[in-house]
Amino acid sequence: MFINAQHWNAKEQRIIIPKFRLMNDEQQQLVSDLKAADTQLANLTKHIMQSFQEAGAGKAELAKDWLKSTITEFYEFPTIEEAAQEEAENEPKKTFLEVFADYISSEDKEISEGNRLHYKALWRLLKRYEVIKGVTLDFETMTPDTIRDIQKYMRNEHKYFENPNARTKKAMEAAPESRMPKERGENTIIILTKKLRAFVRWANGLDRDYKLNEPYTRNNPFDSLSIGSEQYGTPYYLTLDERNKLLEAELPERLAKQRDIFVFQCLIGCRVSDLWDMTKDNIVDGAIEYVPQKTQKERSTTVRVPLNSKAIEILEKYKDCGVRLLPFVAQQQYNEDIKEMLRLAGVDRVVTVRNSLTGKAEQRPIYEVASSHMARRTFVGNLYKQVKDPNLIGSLSGHVEGSRAFVRYRDIDEETKKELVSMLD
Repeated sequence: MFINAQHWNAKEQRIIIPKFRLMNDEQQQLVSDLKAADTQLANLTKHIMQSFQEAGAGKAELAKDWLKSTITEFYEFPTIEEAAQEEAENEPKKTFLEVFADYISSEDKEISEGNRLHYKALWRLLKRYEVIKGVTLDFETMTPDTIRDIQKYMRNEHKYFENPNARTKKAMEAAPESRMPKERGENTIIILTKKLRAFVRWANGLDRDYKLNEPYTRNNPFDSLSIGSEQYGTPYYLTLDERNKLLEAELPERLAKQRDIFVFQCLIGCRVSDLWDMTKDNIVDGAIEYVPQKTQKERSTTVRVPLNSKAIEILEKYKDCGVRLLPFVAQQQYNEDIKEMLRLAGVDRVVTVRNSLTGKAEQRPIYEVASSHMARRTFVGNLYKQVKDPNLIGSLSGHVEGSRAFVRYRDIDEETKKELVSMLD
């Protein structure tokens, strides 16, 4: 290494890099060369000291040519930075779905377990799409047309498996499901597409809470694509009389347990994912306390719901079921049992619902369309009849402030409507 004497500090053994107020081309080149030499000298010094330590740090005799061979080794082998860059360049590039799998499993991303299961289902769907379509999804070649084709596949996937061939069997082997894909409604397709958009935005480095040091891509096909919004009908739920009728019904032992769990859920208004995680530790000073999984990312507010006499009676009934709050079973079985218990209890009021596949309104007995989420609607709906303050109810149900769900509850109170119309008499 050769350095002009005027740029070398002999006392401190270091390179002097001059500072110019306004640099011409020659001065810019000089500063650049000196900085490069300074970096090289620092790396060489580090290499020599490391080699010296490995050779015994002076406690063992060094070979006569030790320093010469050490310096020669430094110039023959790449620096740590060069080696890392070369390794990165030679490392096989991860595929779209490999990066997606990392995104789903990463502990850096705050995501509820329920949401994580939805992302995994989307990953399996995209994997089957690749096999059946004979394509490999890629960040750089993805366009709005690619997203539209994926949406088309979502709508029609069930048709591919009605008469399975070699390719569909291969697709199911690559991304198996516990049951064959069923027809999806538009709301489901919109929700899945929004999750795909969230992943692609993250890969572009646009996620505010889950930042990437280096984005995987700068291509975002969603920039010029409109997804739309989910469409929901007026929410249906049990009246207090129907809930009490169910509670008092004579049912087989297994369904009676499921009924008690469902009525308890109606009395505290939580989501089924939160209910399933509850233990007796969630009972604090006569109330249920929990942090909703779904809104943990937006806020970690503890929801506290005082227990009324019916809820206390149910808990007392199952006080010996161990650490868990109630004798829970599989969630899928829970949903099926809710329909059956309501049917046997004679809760068969006809309600107008929106068909998720056709988008058209149709009339069905309430027990046919019941699920665990109806318990949450029963809690919110009956409270909303008494108090029209969504923020007050939200403090009990865990809805975030300004939740769009409450807009739909404004249309459900027929008694209030009659009272208003009677004012015109």
